[in-house]
Amino acid sequence: MDLSGVTWRWYPGDEMQTADPFMATKMGALSTPAYRGTAYVVFEELPLSSYGNRLPQLSFEVFRPLADPDTAEGLTRAVTMIPASGEFTYATQAIRKSAGGATQPENLNALPDATDIVVALDRLQAMVPAVESVSLVVAWFGDDLRVGSCKVRPVVEVSAKSTTPLSWSVNGVSRANAFLVSRDDQDRPVYGGTPSDFAVVQAIREMKARGLRVTFYPFLLMDVPPGNTLANPYSANAATLGQPSFPWRGRITCSPAAGFAGTVDKTAVAAAQVSAFFGAATPAQFAISGDTVSWTGPSSDWGLRRMILHYAHLCAVAGGVDAFLIGSEMRGLTTIRSSASAYPAVTAFKALAADVKSVLGPGTKVGYASDWSEYFGHQPGDGTGDVFFHLDPLWSDANIDFIGIDNYMPLSDWRDGFDHADALQSWPAIHDRGYLQANIAGGEGFDWFYASAADRSAQIRTPITDGASGKPWVFRYKDLRAWWSNPHFKPLARPTR
Repeated sequence: MDLSGVTWRWYPGDEMQTADPFMATKMGALSTPAYRGTAYVVFEELPLSSYGNRLPQLSFEVFRPLADPDTAEGLTRAVTMIPASGEFTYATQAIRKSAGGATQPENLNALPDATDIVVALDRLQAMVPAVESVSLVVAWFGDDLRVGSCKVRPVVEVSAKSTTPLSWSVNGVSRANAFLVSRDDQDRPVYGGTPSDFAVVQAIREMKARGLRVTFYPFLLMDVPPGNTLANPYSANAATLGQPSFPWRGRITCSPAAGFAGTVDKTAVAAAQVSAFFGAATPAQFAISGDTVSWTGPSSDWGLRRMILHYAHLCAVAGGVDAFLIGSEMRGLTTIRSSASAYPAVTAFKALAADVKSVLGPGTKVGYASDWSEYFGHQPGDGTGDVFFHLDPLWSDANIDFIGIDNYMPLSDWRDGFDHADALQSWPAIHDRGYLQANIAGGEGFDWFYASAADRSAQIRTPITDGASGKPWVFRYKDLRAWWSNPHFKPLARPTR
């Protein structure tokens, strides 16, 4: 229903609401109830001609959290704002595109008179009343799993689009000069474009105006389309053509990758590849004009540093943020070695953290969001038995304020039926609270692991042990308490096994 030409009012049903003034003029002030405790809508002089001169059948979508504070809605303090892509997704200002003499809204999809992010934030704060913090995710796109070949760039969905009152621009790059995201077999963009810079600034300011803390989360999506002929680093000598389509960014690695014939891991070549991925952008290579941030460095530098430093400057332009991530889930990158015990990407992230801190200042907490399989260490599996706490130099760096973990650790291994391992241990159901609690510091990743896909299918569980060394916690990704409380040695050697 198009409400733009309708006079209407909504009453939420609280105990303080007063009588509707229009109803009071018709019924008399003393005869008009306020309907406290009842939510209702008043339409004033609704034109019925569009409905056959009859009262229309109206349906309402109601958003309301459960009253019990011991619910997900009542307990949630922080949320992540996605989709990360979408050219005007985060704009608080209505943007319309013009085509063929007609205009269409770009970011008015939920309600006709409120932009999508405003509606989302309204509903968030109504349904999750204890929310305090929002992580704003904004994506650029990588195009190759080979770390030395991967470019990190903002993209658009189409190369020509007329929008008002503002046009798309990121990092000083206009739509006409931006890279296009891949398209599917029906000629549709496979991702939304990178959010325009002005939209990001508007989103940050809107959240802060609502009293929300903002964590800025630069995100790397991989635009590697099906049917590509890129050399696959996860093959002998990187000779196999064709990389997996739209892979996880955590698969970016040296080429050839560790464990494959011809690997450059543990060589100076690996360090050079990592350096190429980060690029050479410096904080001084950005021009600030009002609310815009433009790149002034070499046009060929599409490294990760350019992306991260751009957003550090943009967050500063927006008035600052509470926290800022310099990267996330780059497991394949951070485990690249230039020698037996040197991790060049970790060193590069330390330098990047220092530069981000110099832009945003001490009031912004800076961190790295590691993958849950990455944060606690690197076990190369190369026959040496070595265990490296490879991220410790980053975690302990003066410019890093917190240890970030994107935590997707498994809380269950429930299967269909009642003849699987967990049901045979007398657990009643997958949603049983005791069962889930027992798997927080227990179960897969703590007590045992699956050595292969076949073992997972058959539920053949291998205990996590450390033999004579007696430190199984170095292999337990769920054992955060032991990882935090025990001393770390570099490297922690193990007998070959």
